[in-house]
Amino acid sequence: MGIEKFEFQAEVGKILNIVANSLYSDKEIFIREYISNASDACDKLRYEKIKNPKLTTSKETFKILVKINKKDNIISIIDNGIGMDKDELINSLGTIAKSGTEDFIKKLEQEKNKNIEQIGKFGVGFYSGFMVSEKITVETRKATSSKAWKWSSDGKGSFEIEPIQYQEIGTKVTLKIRNEHKDFLEKIRIENIIKKYSDHISHDVFVSENDSKEKDQKINEGSALWTKDKKDIKATEYENFYSQMGLNYDKPWKIIHNKIEGKINYTNLLFIPTEKPFDLLHADKKTNLKLYIKKVFITDDCDNILPKYLRFISGIIDSEDISLNISREMLQNDPVVNKIRISLVKKILNELNKTMQKSKNEYIVFWEKFGPVLKEGIHEDFVNKDEILNISLFMSSTTKEWSSLTEYVDRMKDEQNEIYYISGENKEALLNSPQMETFLKNNVEVLLLTDPVDEFWIPNVNEFKNKKFKSITKGNVDVKKFSKEKKNEESKKDEKTNKSIKGLIEILKGHYSEKVKDVKISERLTSSPVCFVADENDMDIHLENLLKKHKHLDKVASKVLEINPDNAIIKNLAALDFSKNKDIISEAADLLLDQAKIMEGIPLEDSKSFCNNINNLLIKSLRSS
Repeated sequence: MGIEKFEFQAEVGKILNIVANSLYSDKEIFIREYISNASDACDKLRYEKIKNPKLTTSKETFKILVKINKKDNIISIIDNGIGMDKDELINSLGTIAKSGTEDFIKKLEQEKNKNIEQIGKFGVGFYSGFMVSEKITVETRKATSSKAWKWSSDGKGSFEIEPIQYQEIGTKVTLKIRNEHKDFLEKIRIENIIKKYSDHISHDVFVSENDSKEKDQKINEGSALWTKDKKDIKATEYENFYSQMGLNYDKPWKIIHNKIEGKINYTNLLFIPTEKPFDLLHADKKTNLKLYIKKVFITDDCDNILPKYLRFISGIIDSEDISLNISREMLQNDPVVNKIRISLVKKILNELNKTMQKSKNEYIVFWEKFGPVLKEGIHEDFVNKDEILNISLFMSSTTKEWSSLTEYVDRMKDEQNEIYYISGENKEALLNSPQMETFLKNNVEVLLLTDPVDEFWIPNVNEFKNKKFKSITKGNVDVKKFSKEKKNEESKKDEKTNKSIKGLIEILKGHYSEKVKDVKISERLTSSPVCFVADENDMDIHLENLLKKHKHLDKVASKVLEINPDNAIIKNLAALDFSKNKDIISEAADLLLDQAKIMEGIPLEDSKSFCNNINNLLIKSLRSS
């Protein structure tokens, strides 16, 4: 029997060029594919030997050899696995998206046996070799046959098959490397690729060079830490793995290692770091997560497995159930991926919650590094926002320690129906805000929100444990019920004072015109003369400042100016004869408005005018002294 020539099936002819030239983003993937195929072949033979102990095979342990011949531009991948017969060569290598492994898995499933490891579920991996080679030759002998065969093709539409003498059971794939890809003939390059993608497959992988006198070197680790039982793994092993996978120099704060079996099967080995990565707050920061299928590295582009707000987590996911794109490089919109994502997020949040309940001090160590990022999930993850709220910590006006929302609600006053909060740059600035005065005086607890992300999740969360969130810098705030003074002892303004304050308000409204939305008597202030608040339906002042600062907002809304009728400045202004002291009142009104702006971090429209008013007051004060 001589050489037989076959045409690739029609779909192969159309797709082969795409596979060879544009399907894979990185040409080095071909090494991974061939080693994966060789590993599958070894697994198949191991299974056959269990079923048929009389099967005659080599006494050698299963292994894979990558042989480099620089002189002839050749790379060979050799295994002592199951091998193929003529029909399998035609069916597996002559048809795109069809592989012996996939058929073999179907057969196993029919026999209710899923104990064999298989990763080559996609028929295009073999064709990746044409990205770098001008010709591929396959020499193979099946374990159940005495005949051997040779398959060869240049990838241009046809292939040839012929009988050969091949003594060893198994397969040898030979690639004639094109000159422009001779870098793949460097031993160190091949070794690095194997370490990157195939370090954890079960069978030993060796590399050798034709002209080298060195003994074949085993390259891969051969075992995967995450496949071991947790009780058999030492803390130092976890720490070493954590350090190696991402050049991490700290120790992991928490290790989450689970094997999930059921409708979906996967193993996760995840690490939460102790130290904050330098690029944690970068918008394009990606998770340091690696996806494996049966211990073969597939991709580290895993943004669709863990959400962005968990980007500080590193580790691996290993699953046989994830559906991949035909190149194994890009995850599809697969329901299995979504199920794994849901399961992982729940597991991580649950672990964080357990740590917080067990040791709050330990949890605070985590929160101070990663809390602002985790809170992004309240805004982004509608499904899990309540769970994230439960494990979120906040500073407040009445405690020096971090508090959970549950702790805040437990401390609320009997008359209190809302969770009060104020947002700004830092705790000290917020405690000194004029809007805080009556809350501090009456010991009403206010959450101090100092992370920019707080402004974005608050509007999406209406309440916590039936208590609504209420900004103390926005709308009306009823604080009279918290007053320490008895109602019958409350200070009462005489009719004349009330009339003069109302008159001052009208004068200020006329003077400010459209510069403010309204002027009102304040219930927030106890010592400061004035403060700004946003109207109930307007944007919170701090959020408005943030958006304006980053040029996401062109025009800001007018604010409500609240005045304190008990403040000496306001009292004295109200006592003036408005018709005779227009200049003094105008000058003071401008200074009060600018003061309110400065307290809120709002830029002054006319800094020079503000300075002139201050200077005029200083001169008048010095002259009268």
